[in-house]
Amino acid sequence: QVQLVESGGGLVQAGGSLRLSCAASGRTDSSYAMGWFRQAPGKEREFVAAISWSGNTIFYADSVKGRFTISRDVAKNTLYLQMNRLKPEDTAVYYCAAKRGLATTSATAYNYWGQGTQVTVSS
Repeated sequence: QVQLVESGGGLVQAGGSLRLSCAASGRTDSSYAMGWFRQAPGKEREFVAAISWSGNTIFYADSVKGRFTISRDVAKNTLYLQMNRLKPEDTAVYYCAAKRGLATTSATAYNYWGQGTQVTVSS
């Protein structure tokens, strides 16, 4: 089992920045790919970014490409999402997720999820 805890959410004005963190604990001895997903009110959960265990493979949703950066510190078992030039449409609950094996953009492939952290971008 892997436990994930997100932090770093909050309220920010459009054009601002936030950095989300996701601390992993438990059975982190295996190689896990990790990802960020988000869910806005009344909408389905959507993919944001994903990264492989090695960090060599990274995927981004088109809507965040060029503004968000995913990274991880394997030694600290921590995943990050640097979010710049935030827009009101980025407002959502952001979830961290983990899976064994290859990184993927599909939420159904991820076995472990955090509780989420709220990001609100005001216009």
